[in-house]
Amino acid sequence: MGIVDAPPGTTLGERAGVIAAIAGIHAAAVDRDGRFPHEAIAALKHGRLLGAMLPVELGGEGANLAAIADICSTLGQHCASAGMVFAMHQIQVASLLLHAESGAFHRGFLARVAAEQMLLASATSEVGIGGDLRTSLCAVEVSGATYHLEKNASVISYGAQADAVLATARRHADSPPSDQVMVVALREHMHLERTTIWDVTGMRGTCSEGFRLRASGPADHVLPRLFAEIAARSMLATSHLLWAALWYGIAFAAVQRAQAFIKAETRKRPGDTPTGAIRVAEAASRLQMMKSMARDGLERYARAQESRDELTTMGFAVAMNNVKVATSRIAVDVVNTAMLVCGISGFKNDTPFSLVRHLRDVLSAQVMINNDRIFGNTATMLLVHRLDAQLVA
Repeated sequence: MGIVDAPPGTTLGERAGVIAAIAGIHAAAVDRDGRFPHEAIAALKHGRLLGAMLPVELGGEGANLAAIADICSTLGQHCASAGMVFAMHQIQVASLLLHAESGAFHRGFLARVAAEQMLLASATSEVGIGGDLRTSLCAVEVSGATYHLEKNASVISYGAQADAVLATARRHADSPPSDQVMVVALREHMHLERTTIWDVTGMRGTCSEGFRLRASGPADHVLPRLFAEIAARSMLATSHLLWAALWYGIAFAAVQRAQAFIKAETRKRPGDTPTGAIRVAEAASRLQMMKSMARDGLERYARAQESRDELTTMGFAVAMNNVKVATSRIAVDVVNTAMLVCGISGFKNDTPFSLVRHLRDVLSAQVMINNDRIFGNTATMLLVHRLDAQLVA
């Protein structure tokens, strides 16, 4: 079944499965050449999944975060780079949804995202501060009805392919580094000058290059809520949860290959259980742990949506941080265990049991917002926050 001729009633999951298969066909080339996954993103656009989280009245499908996470996982099983691009885009969509009622531009832009299947990128990092998204050196300048922004971003993932970039900056020139706003810089309003290349171990297709971003546009493209609120109410939680879902997909695919390897070995020697079978069982156990953590995080996020105050509590922040650091560690362990099961067949690039790309991609998990930075934030909160003793909330 193709994307374009899919029946009108096709579910998100069914479309995601077809698109993931397309992504998988090109995953090796995306990784080898370090190129953007054009085919997968084109298929996502044809399948109208880029706007799936938006409300129906704005042209979307009203999908909740759990449904989006499931798509991230499905894509991750076939092409981690395509899955990461999709996850990063949806994180920006979730941030914009906080402003759906705040003005004509914001609703109109969200409707445009759905109608045109616009791809959104993020510019929160900056040369001089690294990946600390709650700090900015640059400031947005508003003169009359126009904003001006210049930002030396250390990373803008798939910036050259994005239709709009959501960039953070200090609210004005006299603001402290943490007093930030977010600007919607449309492609037609900005100029990107590449400053670094993306020559990395894994996640090569995300094309996370550095850019000097210069943008000028209408002043109402500066979002009215402070970025601190956007980060607390949306960005941090959705980042951790969607990334965890993606890493689960990578780990799941690795365990599948290890399981297939053991089955093949068993057929060669009937009645003899290969030693690696125990490691497959171990990996499957840890995979279930990842799944449980991601599900629990998604359920907690859904409950918090019903009580917006919960989104800004220390307990919620600690829980989301724990999902990120734990799943990122477990994912690496699971893929490495699968590699041990497959042995040289997993270590080589040219076998059906190869896990080279999976291992390289999943190694990014612990440094995408470095785990040490997150542990540091959690440690500070735990100085005053009491842990929840209840097993079931």
